[in-house]
Amino acid sequence: MPFSWLVLIILAIAGVGYVLGRQRALTSAGGDSRDLHSLPSYYGANVAMWAIVPAAALLVVWLLAQPYIVNSRVLATLPDTVVSDGGSVSLVMSDIRRVADGLDLAVRDGEMTGAEAAAITSDVREKLGALGVALGSEVSPEVLEGAQTYRTLNATGNLAMSVLALLIAAVGAAYAFRQSHALFRARNVVERGILALLMFAASVAILTTVGIVFALLFNTIEFFKLYPAADFFFGTNWAPSFSGRGGASDLGVLPLLWGTFYISIIALMVAVPVGLFSAIYLSEYASPRVRSIAKPLIEILAGIPTIVYGLFALLTVGPILVSMFGQDTVGWMSGGTAVMTAGLVMGIMLIPFVSSLSDDIINAVPQALRDGSYGLGATQSETIRQVILPAALPGIVGAILLAASRAIGETMIVVLGAGAAARLSMNPFDAMTTITAKIVSQLTGDADFASPEALVAFALGMTLFVLTLGLNVFALYIVRKYREQYD
Repeated sequence: MPFSWLVLIILAIAGVGYVLGRQRALTSAGGDSRDLHSLPSYYGANVAMWAIVPAAALLVVWLLAQPYIVNSRVLATLPDTVVSDGGSVSLVMSDIRRVADGLDLAVRDGEMTGAEAAAITSDVREKLGALGVALGSEVSPEVLEGAQTYRTLNATGNLAMSVLALLIAAVGAAYAFRQSHALFRARNVVERGILALLMFAASVAILTTVGIVFALLFNTIEFFKLYPAADFFFGTNWAPSFSGRGGASDLGVLPLLWGTFYISIIALMVAVPVGLFSAIYLSEYASPRVRSIAKPLIEILAGIPTIVYGLFALLTVGPILVSMFGQDTVGWMSGGTAVMTAGLVMGIMLIPFVSSLSDDIINAVPQALRDGSYGLGATQSETIRQVILPAALPGIVGAILLAASRAIGETMIVVLGAGAAARLSMNPFDAMTTITAKIVSQLTGDADFASPEALVAFALGMTLFVLTLGLNVFALYIVRKYREQYD
């Protein structure tokens, strides 16, 4: 049974259970909802909840566990020579899955029957000849046998999952249906279920963050076992060689940190004045009609994909800067990829972050402060400079720090606009690179995760994580202090 059908059937059971549970509760109260402990909708929601939640929990656990179980069962049936001759376990399992997908496709297209796909015959191997060419290698009998075992186990597992999920949904709906009587506290049960769902969602978010941190941390520790931490944090040269477990590689992070901060500073020099001035205009000077048009137009910038900004930097901003500062003019810039190119475009991308957050913060300043300033004879511009901005300054600083953390973590604009050179230079028209760009380059291609040149990406990620986390914590601290003062 297709998974989408299974989900639709469970939802249908829940929908029918909702109607029947609600009707049963009303019937037990003689048709008068005032005699019910809870509203009729709570009784129906209780039946629907008991139909969906246990079945959904089973599906999640089953879908997570089945691949591991099937893979281990398939690998147990393969001779040891298949893995030793055919490569790693992951490559062998990849071939088995692709052959299994080919068998499924052949059955669906009518090229062979299910019985033929489940049998190991020369005819099946001949029909899979085209598939072997697509894989770049012939389908060996062992791989074909593993693919057939894989198909059988998956089909059995999917069937068992469908039957158990439908059974659990029906049993849960029937159990809740029997509870639907006038004295049953349906509202309390439903609200406890919603609370549990909210707690589960919060736990998933927290555990995901913890998992990411531990994944970075463990691989960073492995990197520092192979490469000295002092050379990484204080080295001024970045030159990975990939010539054999890092023996000739220089992996100093300082050039990457310098490029990251240099580009981010230029971006903030563009985004902060433009974003802050636009926020002041929208909140203090613009009419409601102008504000309703201008604010969404500014925030459209936040919805543009960063790859589009990167192409804009590469194809438009870079050539413009070369024509202004290139070899034919002042000679400061030798190519379109430079710190200035990436910084200007990144600053444009950050304008809506600074503008929108600053606008909300300025609007949160109490109107009484404005009225008091006007009452003392101050003009509107004097009120903005001497009352509103000082009152909103902590929140504005928090918005700027959040934009800075966004700039530090940007990748595509840097890859396309700043170049790939890791250097310590004060010239903003030189090509440089950042931590994020080097993380991409270190993990692109056939990376040996036992080498420092690949593991350094995790150390770079951990460094970037600590930097952005520090900025975010500092920004949230300032915003919290602001809220405590003016709420």
